[in-house]
Amino acid sequence: MSQRDFVSADEVARRADVSRSAVSRAFTPGASVSDATRQKVLQAAEELGYQVNHLARGLMRNESGIVCLIVSDVATPYRSTLLRELTLQLQLAGKVAMLINTDRSDGSVNRALEQAIRYRADASVILSGLPDKSITELCLGSGQRLVLINRDEDQSGAFHINLDDREAAGRVVTAFVRAGCSRLAFANSEAGTPSLMAREAGFIAAAREHGLDVIVERHGSTGYETGRIVAQRLLTRKERPDAVICATDLLACGVMDAARHQFSISIPQQLCIVGFDDIEQASWSSYRLTTFAQPIGAIAREAVAWLSRSGVADGRSLTLQADLIWRDSVRGG
Repeated sequence: MSQRDFVSADEVARRADVSRSAVSRAFTPGASVSDATRQKVLQAAEELGYQVNHLARGLMRNESGIVCLIVSDVATPYRSTLLRELTLQLQLAGKVAMLINTDRSDGSVNRALEQAIRYRADASVILSGLPDKSITELCLGSGQRLVLINRDEDQSGAFHINLDDREAAGRVVTAFVRAGCSRLAFANSEAGTPSLMAREAGFIAAAREHGLDVIVERHGSTGYETGRIVAQRLLTRKERPDAVICATDLLACGVMDAARHQFSISIPQQLCIVGFDDIEQASWSSYRLTTFAQPIGAIAREAVAWLSRSGVADGRSLTLQADLIWRDSVRGG
């Protein structure tokens, strides 16, 4: 037998001297088969190295167990952590994850998703606000179940999981005011995703309630280098801010490093900074960043639980809260 050959159920049946249907029943929980027959089948299967073809079995029930994870910025700490938790929960539920990277905009995403649909993928989870709306329409149009994380689309039949970004941003204003800050700024990228823009809008609205204006700087992609560039723009102003909230922790790390190493600004004595996501780096001694922790575990569990429900899945929405993690980048934290 070559390395690429798979042992068939027929071979197991011949080795165990039972029928082909007995092999199937032996590997089906709750199926009617005697203990003696089951033991003969299991022994033959072990000797031959047989593995049940769950894909074929699932397709007979019109289920493959495949779930597409449609994601951009795979390498960022927050996204990779969410992917890790989702794949773990999917595995525990007996499902298989298929990753589709949406960083490119040349049609390759649609082609990859169409290929996944040909493999009879049961569902898709869209992990970010970047993929075009046509992606969600393709998923739903193919009969997939669909989970949308931090997107603002009004798609009936999908499961929407969002954070209360506006409420979180409003809490930051209160923290800054209590720290004695009055010149506020918001550091953002130009990605324009719903979650990033909701954080910006929520911060501006909360600041206005306190009679404060907000300087907004946006630049490039949502990464560390963007944070450094935004910091340079903010801190070379004639009247520079004394508090900055950053749309993500990666931006905040870039802002902090530029403030300290290029402008010799002390944090938090001269400048208070808050991030969002609570990535691993936020807790490092170089940053000790006050930030919001996304409930990644709850997001993954809720998504997989909804995907695992039997019968017709009704669309629903779930809004989760982000916990404020106090560290050392805000006075009084």
